[in-house]
Amino acid sequence: MAVWRDFLAAIVTALRQRPDERAIAEERRRAVERLAEERIRQERGSAERRD
Repeated sequence: MAVWRDFLAAIVTALRQRPDERAIAEERRRAVERLAEERIRQERGSAERRD
């Protein structure tokens, strides 16, 4: 019986961690997107000043 309990506990633990990993990956994606947008704004601003 203990083997089944441990097996189920491992499954529950694995399922709980996946949404957290997805949330972390999504936050990283958003951070990269924000950084890219900021760099684009900076580059456009410096290009406008040179003109």
